Formats: sequence, C-alpha cells, structure tokens
Amino acid sequence: MAGKFECYTDKAGEFRFRLKAANGNTILSSEGYKSKSGCANGIESVRKNCVDPDRFVKKVTDSGKFRFSLTARNSQTIGTSQNYESESGCDNGMKSVAKNAPDAKVVEE
Repeated sequence: MAGKFECYTDKAGEFRFRLKAANGNTILSSEGYKSKSGCANGIESVRKNCVDPDRFVKKVTDSGKFRFSLTARNSQTIGTSQNYESESGCDNGMKSVAKNAPDAKVVEE
C-alpha cells in the first residue's frame, strides 16, 4: 500500500489533511482551511515542497521530543509532524514525507 492523503472536516468545520505512510501511520498533518479547494492547494504544496530538504524545519519541544514542519517557499508552515522520541525517528519521518507525498493518492474521509 502506498502513502495517502486523507482529507476531512474537523469539529470546527474546517478542512484538513493528513499524510499517512504505507504502514498507516500519520506522518504529516495540516492546519485548518476554510475551503476544500484551500485544502487541495495545501496538498499540492506538500507535493512540491517535500522534495527540497531545506523546506523541512526540525524542532525540539519543551519536553525534549523532536518534531518537524514542512514549509513553503514563503516560510509558511504547510504541515507538522507528530512528536518523536528520538532525533533519528524525526529524520526518518521527514524522509517518509519526501518518499510518500509526491505520489500519494487523495481520499476523502
């Protein structure tokens, strides 16, 4: 099974997407969009920007865990990861986004 983008509507009525790896784990989640077309544009931005390692920003949380954000060329965040226990896990998450996003199918939840 290949990776996939799941599009859904959250409790506030905003459109969001999450990128899931082939194993079913969520590897990137979006912020809310006002429209379905905005959400679709966000997915296309992930596809374009995930191939550039400079678009990934790695951070350490206050609790000492690791996470990353994928940013567009204008430095706006497109999506964020879960928290990882280790830096190597975080690095693997970034690689997984770069591997899965370009060809991931889009499904509506």
